Amino acid sequence: MSKKVLKLVLVVIVLALIYVVYHQYPRLNILAGYSAKNMSSSVFLAGRSFEFTDTNDNNFPPVNLASDEVDGEAKSATASVYGLLTRKAIYRKGLGSVLITENYDESTSFLSPKRTKTTTNLPYPYGDLSQKDTTFQNVDYNALDRAVNRSFESLYKTRAILVIHKDQIVAEKYSDGFDKDSKMLGWSMTKSITGTIIGILQSQGKLRVQDKAPIESWNNDERSEITIHNLLQMNSGLEWVEDYNNISDVTKMLFLSENMGEVQEHKQFVGKPNETWNYSSGTTNLLSNISRSYFDSHQEYLDYWYSDLIDKIGMHSMTIEADLKGNFVGSSYGWATPRDWAKFGLLYLHKGNWNGTQIFDASWVNYATSPTNTSNGRYGAQIWLNAGGHYPDAPQDLYSFNGYQGQRVFVIPSKELVIVRMGLSEIDFNEFLSGIIETIEYDKK
Repeated sequence: MSKKVLKLVLVVIVLALIYVVYHQYPRLNILAGYSAKNMSSSVFLAGRSFEFTDTNDNNFPPVNLASDEVDGEAKSATASVYGLLTRKAIYRKGLGSVLITENYDESTSFLSPKRTKTTTNLPYPYGDLSQKDTTFQNVDYNALDRAVNRSFESLYKTRAILVIHKDQIVAEKYSDGFDKDSKMLGWSMTKSITGTIIGILQSQGKLRVQDKAPIESWNNDERSEITIHNLLQMNSGLEWVEDYNNISDVTKMLFLSENMGEVQEHKQFVGKPNETWNYSSGTTNLLSNISRSYFDSHQEYLDYWYSDLIDKIGMHSMTIEADLKGNFVGSSYGWATPRDWAKFGLLYLHKGNWNGTQIFDASWVNYATSPTNTSNGRYGAQIWLNAGGHYPDAPQDLYSFNGYQGQRVFVIPSKELVIVRMGLSEIDFNEFLSGIIETIEYDKK
């Protein structure tokens, strides 16, 4: 090959590389961001190893194109895609992990939530002691174990299942490497935490959901008619694209934005309030920012989510991660053990009453589980519903907190059931639910 031809080939390669980088840069940015953020949270918040996270949590296309490194002393993780782009996530105690930008000063001080852990001499779920041995005559325990075990076949990538009946754990199983103390990411189950914070604020008389959303930038345009109620029901009419497989509003928000609640704030109408249901993580982060507006200081806001909900019902393993501005990422970044996620379901099962203490008004459950217009009976106020029969073999009074990759907390009032499933992939939840419910309905008589 002549020098002239070789030079031409090199020029073509360089031009091709420039083309790929230019056109794929936003995608690479998000891929590296996901990998770095997830690695940092898994290692420093959940206490897993680099090797485990790299082999499992980050080992799916296209995220596995990124190469990660962890700095244990600095508590940070970096991810690079072919050396073309590098993203960094840092861990902040109390706030979890967050992706940083180029101009971020890591020496910047930050506020963190003040936590209160109380111990009680009561069995789970209301205390720290082991639950009392209880056998229910209406439960076929052998069949229940078989139903749970089926969901741990390798195809399903299940990590934890917890079944609670009448406040008693009747089934509990974990995959290798996990146990009852393992913190797991709930992804969008965190939305239901955010919605509940709004419910508690209303129960305490600090707001009314029918109030206009307190957003100053909307005061002088048609968006001023949007209510907190519209936002809770994902029915504001605002533009939003929730697509995790492409560059979209949600991926840009989670992996590029410093203040995630502002992203939805700047969107315009594509529909009308109360007439255009559209699932939006941006809406939930806007609600997180709105909740901040009811406090005189940022410290009060950070403390409140824990003091008036999370720690108050003993969900002491939970951390809600915050964005770079220190606002809770209420759409996606709640970590807790399956047992603590189950406590949240039990709180709803008992209509806001936690062992005699009313955390929020009982009427909030009825409100939050009432179907949103145009959602076909699938959605309430930051809670998914079965009112439209989406799970045909499960009771229609079932509702759930749902998250990416098949995270679920199901609440079935008519069966006095709370079911938690955590994993890395979606499964056939209708089959899963019916298999469990059938064993609870079993009657030896």
